Amino acid sequence: MTAPRLEVELERIEHNTRTLVDRLAPRGIRVCGITKATLGSPGVGAAMVRGGADGLGDSRLENLSRLAGLDESTSRTLIRAPMLSQAGQVVRIATSSLNTEPAVLEALAAGASRYRRVHDVVLMVELGDLREGIAAADVIAAAGAVVERTNLRLVGLGTNLACQNGVVPDDRNMGELTRLVEQVEAAYGIALTRVSGGNSANLDWALSTEDVGRIDELRLGESILLGTEPLHRTPIDGLSTDAFVLVAEAIEVGEKPAQPWGDRAQMAFGEPPVLRRTGTVRQAILALGRQDVDIDGLIPPAGIEVLGMSSDHLVVDLGDHDLAVGEELRFGLGYGALVRAMTSPFVTKVERERIGRVKALTVVR
Repeated sequence: MTAPRLEVELERIEHNTRTLVDRLAPRGIRVCGITKATLGSPGVGAAMVRGGADGLGDSRLENLSRLAGLDESTSRTLIRAPMLSQAGQVVRIATSSLNTEPAVLEALAAGASRYRRVHDVVLMVELGDLREGIAAADVIAAAGAVVERTNLRLVGLGTNLACQNGVVPDDRNMGELTRLVEQVEAAYGIALTRVSGGNSANLDWALSTEDVGRIDELRLGESILLGTEPLHRTPIDGLSTDAFVLVAEAIEVGEKPAQPWGDRAQMAFGEPPVLRRTGTVRQAILALGRQDVDIDGLIPPAGIEVLGMSSDHLVVDLGDHDLAVGEELRFGLGYGALVRAMTSPFVTKVERERIGRVKALTVVR
């Protein structure tokens, strides 16, 4: 089979989803499975739904449209604030969206009226991470602007932490979200049914705090896909961390000096030159580059060291590992590396799903 390729074990994604769903259910928290790192793969989305995800979410309309072929009862949420220019498409493709801007809400209402639909809205609140969000003082007024529109339905409030500035979810900021929910409900005499507390970074808080308040949903991507939590990138007990493996083929293998020679300047992507140890290196070049994967999130097999990467070449020190030209190496992936590999048109995606005792292969183009 061709390389580079990304091998996806759907059974492990289903297992991770079910494990997290089961752990959060006693706390009254549902899981929205986030597929954005996999370009809205229908196979991945279906595995999340089989594992108990209450719905699916993605940041791109193109990805959400790929999920539209799943069970019609599966909700699809646009988790990046809609672009004003795409408001009409949003109400056609997504069942709900996360919002902050009055102009976008007006356009969504117009689109929903045109298509004779009611679009569900979650208003995002700024609680310190300084990415998207309405100021707490403005939330009640913003909620009123949604409530007054017949083609929009205010279903809840949400927030996002630990992405832009690494702000950790805790009792204080999650408690503030609960208080805002109660204020909106009191102001307009409505019951909000979706309080979206955040992403995989919320797991430690959600599973350890004494009281989750009104938080009843988490939007989980990295924890399901990679079995890790984003705050410290540590594995989550009981989850599979190898649902994704990137496979690359060796195109050159041989002994080379550890140190380069000649005058030195910046490397291919502007990095300063790196001093290596002395002696020789049993070096391999793999047909894999920055056009395919993020080097910072690439996890080599034990005993192998990544020496560098340009657009098309990955150079590794094999150590005692045996490898010949034409043979393959398998790499684990961090979140950034997964996103890049899924995005690259040069990486073949192969999804494996166990049916009975046989694993069915699907090559995703």
